[in-house]
Amino acid sequence: MRAVPSPSSPPPPPSPPSSAARPCTLVVCRGCCCGDAVKHPGTDHAGQLARLRAAAERSGGRFAVRTSDCLGPCGQANVVVVQPSRQGRLNGGRPAWVGFTLDDASVDEILAWADAGGPGLAEPPAALTLQLVEPRQG
Repeated sequence: MRAVPSPSSPPPPPSPPSSAARPCTLVVCRGCCCGDAVKHPGTDHAGQLARLRAAAERSGGRFAVRTSDCLGPCGQANVVVVQPSRQGRLNGGRPAWVGFTLDDASVDEILAWADAGGPGLAEPPAALTLQLVEPRQG
């Protein structure tokens, strides 16, 4: 026989988020060179970050955005790392480092890829493959 909670019983605590639902994550470098208006004066760095965050909010949890201190490689700033979701990782997806993210077209391509599922679930847009860079070593 199953116990029925009494009306005065407190509701059960919410379940912790499932690690199985970890979304594709865009890690936006905002260290020494990335996001630097002196190094890249023609780029709206704050506007880019706001666009990425707004798109993540509208995605309903399909992808997330966070910032990081310097990720390197500084010579290819602005850097965004597109991390696979848990399912993307299970499908063989690995983090993709996108350099030279300095214009709206680059942000559009990154958002399109993240919205499609990111590494392991969708191929990057062709133009974006030209911006993939090697991560900082060591």
